[in-house]
Amino acid sequence: MADYSNRLDLPFIMASQAQKHVTHNDAIRLLDGMVQASVINATTSTPPASPSDGDCYIVAATATDEWAGWENDIAMWADGAWYRIAVATGYRVWDQSADELLVYYSGAWATFSAALGGLAQAPSVDVSKAANGATTGLSTLGETLSGLSGPTVTSSIVIPDRSICLGVSVKTTTAITGATSFDCGISGEVSKFGGSLGIASGSTNKGVIGPQAFYSDTPVVLTANGSDFTGGAVEIAIHLLTVGAPS
Repeated sequence: MADYSNRLDLPFIMASQAQKHVTHNDAIRLLDGMVQASVINATTSTPPASPSDGDCYIVAATATDEWAGWENDIAMWADGAWYRIAVATGYRVWDQSADELLVYYSGAWATFSAALGGLAQAPSVDVSKAANGATTGLSTLGETLSGLSGPTVTSSIVIPDRSICLGVSVKTTTAITGATSFDCGISGEVSKFGGSLGIASGSTNKGVIGPQAFYSDTPVVLTANGSDFTGGAVEIAIHLLTVGAPS
């Protein structure tokens, strides 16, 4: 009979073994770290100076001190010592610092969505990737333009060079003063994403276009109608496709 279990490497109690509770407690302690596993982060490579009982980390490279050689495994502080939990393909761990689920496969940790080939909710994500590294992506870039003033207001975020814009949506979050309405567009096409838009708080517009390719970084421009802007705030969002060259 083997001394340890095949998958989780838990110690067995052996026949005629003295102090059986020690072996049993070691197995329970390891299970406590493995089941519903949650780590403080996956970026620490040096054991913290003042850990609390139950603290767990995915050991980052290059590990030092008691963690030397433990890269990618889980380090757990229990009963005044660090315990190494050796990981295997398919292990899943919640990363508290990143607020995401990680999966261990192909010798490394990856986000759950990446491991399954799914989509994450993020400002920019790749929805497909070729063997040579080329990607097709989706992006939603957002900004709040506040303290509106003057005849026009230009965004600091841009429709990126070599992207395909699907549209720009807007929401008036603070009632606009001065202007009787406003247009949303770009330089030379002031109402490309909507004209005569509402100035009341809560007014929205989904400015769908083309889609259209852009060949230079292009900011969004709000243009006042009736009179200049003297106040208010508008949230804008640029919706686009991205193309990534082979890596």
